Amino acid sequence: MKKLIAIICVLLVIFVGMVIYRRSNINSNNVTASEVGQIEEYITKIYAWKEVTGEALPTFDDINNAPDLWLWQVVVNNLEEYAVSREQIQSKATEIFGPNFTKEFPEEGTENLKYDESLNLYVAGEVQTDNKEDVFYINSIEKSQNEYKVEIAEYLEDYSNETEESNNGYDIKIENLNGEEIATVKDTDGETVIVNTIKENIDKLSKKIVTLQKGDNDNFYVIKVVNGT
Repeated sequence: MKKLIAIICVLLVIFVGMVIYRRSNINSNNVTASEVGQIEEYITKIYAWKEVTGEALPTFDDINNAPDLWLWQVVVNNLEEYAVSREQIQSKATEIFGPNFTKEFPEEGTENLKYDESLNLYVAGEVQTDNKEDVFYINSIEKSQNEYKVEIAEYLEDYSNETEESNNGYDIKIENLNGEEIATVKDTDGETVIVNTIKENIDKLSKKIVTLQKGDNDNFYVIKVVNGT
């Protein structure tokens, strides 16, 4: 029975990877569907909120040079508990950013992870976000040994009209990072419609090249992020 469950889990991972693979313009034959799935999952993990951190994914030449505001917000977003010790925070940061990450969480805490003397722990606070969801689309992946250069196109999905739902659903505006509307889809449209809309308007979106490295444990870590063309 355990074997059957394990086989089902493996097949599910492969299937999800294949779906993601078809949604991306992969231009390297040695990138597997499973790797594409892992890469999307990892970038989703480190993709924050533009309205909170300035950029959902900022540019940097080394993970230790990344903006503190973004770094620690990513850690907060991935915590399993709302009250944690400094050691737990540091451990989570290493888990996300890899063994080469050397920055230390400030003892005084941050705006969204404040120290509580009564608990002797750091407590995550509520974050105010808007109606625009920060989204990325994997445009291409280039692999060289254990290094992956992933080009993503960034855009916003504006759900401001969610309260104006009718029998035909409500409009979701697709915007670039400058807030310029490039297309409109319905909430009832399937994912394929949205993906095709992004592909058709890819030249109107800003892009970044995310360099990832696969570690010995097959986990992915971000090395640097630069602006694309």
